[in-house]
Amino acid sequence: MDLLGIHHLSAMTADAKGNVDFYTKILGMRMVKKTVNQDDPSVYHLFYGDEIGHPGTELTFFEIPRAGQNHNGNQSISTTSLRVPNDEALEYWEQRLTEHDVEHEGIVEQYGRKVLPFKDFENQRLILVSDEQNRGVAGGTPWNKSAADPKYGIIGLGPIHLTIPNLEPTEAILTKLMGFRRAGEYQHHSTGKEVIVFETGEGGTGAELHIHVRTDLPPERLGRGGVHHVAFRVENEEKIREYLEQLNEIGIGNSGFVDRFYFRSVYFREPNGILFELATDGPGFDTDEDAEHLGESLALPPFLEPRREEIEGKLKPID
Repeated sequence: MDLLGIHHLSAMTADAKGNVDFYTKILGMRMVKKTVNQDDPSVYHLFYGDEIGHPGTELTFFEIPRAGQNHNGNQSISTTSLRVPNDEALEYWEQRLTEHDVEHEGIVEQYGRKVLPFKDFENQRLILVSDEQNRGVAGGTPWNKSAADPKYGIIGLGPIHLTIPNLEPTEAILTKLMGFRRAGEYQHHSTGKEVIVFETGEGGTGAELHIHVRTDLPPERLGRGGVHHVAFRVENEEKIREYLEQLNEIGIGNSGFVDRFYFRSVYFREPNGILFELATDGPGFDTDEDAEHLGESLALPPFLEPRREEIEGKLKPID
């Protein structure tokens, strides 16, 4: 597979209003789509990104209002990185997070880059990573109406961290099927354990998986503050269908072709149980809304539009 990098990542929240406040008012991301979980339209699915939610910039959240706290552990997507333009931006963000009483670890080094680990209000594990040394996949463009200084704004998803007990079968899927290559390793600043880096496409911060191999942790129990799945960029629908054929040929269980309206997808689990998605770069979030007004009202894909009144009646409004 000739994957282009990270497409989006979908996490869990129990508080849609608090989630919007944190990611738009503190982190300054743009809510590019306010819609519903297409598999359970009684709950929100919120998309944040750069100015128009370019592929590779999208951080999304499913709202599960009564979800318990995530129990961190193995077989998980354990940390999500968000890219900022340079090292100077991290200094801005360290001060901003402190001013907003956001828990963080200060600026440290990770794989030759400066990073700033922190947590959101539900203990979602996040890292701001400097793109100063990036020579790979380009970042996006911060929204010029951001609550944070656009000069230092978030420009996309960075390396996604996986924690697994057994590297060999996951490495085989990544390298032999998905086209990733082993790029290096480093010692984690907190655990002291080795982290193995894989990259795809042009490489760089927008195309990396960082894998922590841990045999001393119980399996993660997903809840608010946890991550549901990570998606990888595919050029178009034709490629998605080719990859689906490959998955079927080698006997990997999958979702089949899925039309999410804003992109086309296929889902499957890698050998350690983590949910992967392949998603097309288009059509995009301005398919059904003007680019100037993305995320301002509830957007529904065509197959859910006839149920709008019912769906809106079950959702708690978000300002």
